[in-house]
Amino acid sequence: MAELIRQQKLDVEVDFYGFALQDLDDTQVPLGYPGGREAGGAFLTSHEGRLDVESAGHTHTVAMTAEVWDGEPPAADDRGDWEEKGEALLHCPSGELALWGVAAGPMDTYVHLSDTEGTWQVRVYCEGRREVARLAQGGVPESVERYLVQFWPASA
Repeated sequence: MAELIRQQKLDVEVDFYGFALQDLDDTQVPLGYPGGREAGGAFLTSHEGRLDVESAGHTHTVAMTAEVWDGEPPAADDRGDWEEKGEALLHCPSGELALWGVAAGPMDTYVHLSDTEGTWQVRVYCEGRREVARLAQGGVPESVERYLVQFWPASA
């Protein structure tokens, strides 16, 4: 059975309906965020060295829990009222991912995956989308849209 190695609770600033998790070493990312972003496209899109996430609200702060596992974790279907779910494969040369806003660029927030290069399976869940879409029309909501992002080694 897979074991949880690390869990991080993060606040992520969303702008223009999106954000990304991108390798901390920009030289390892051929097309940096938001290049190639499909605004209004799929919930989760994988690019070399990065993952693009499309939010339901224009400008707001999301609450994200990032989990690193030693093997495929159990499905989190019973841990939230998930409105979206996506899966992807991500190669991360630096072992860390920086969070990026569409216009704001890199944030001072990082997800630590490992101390070495690796390829990861990723599962992303999201809830609060309908509510943040409504609330973001008249303000800048905080922690209404919530994400659970699970990482585990692709070789596991």
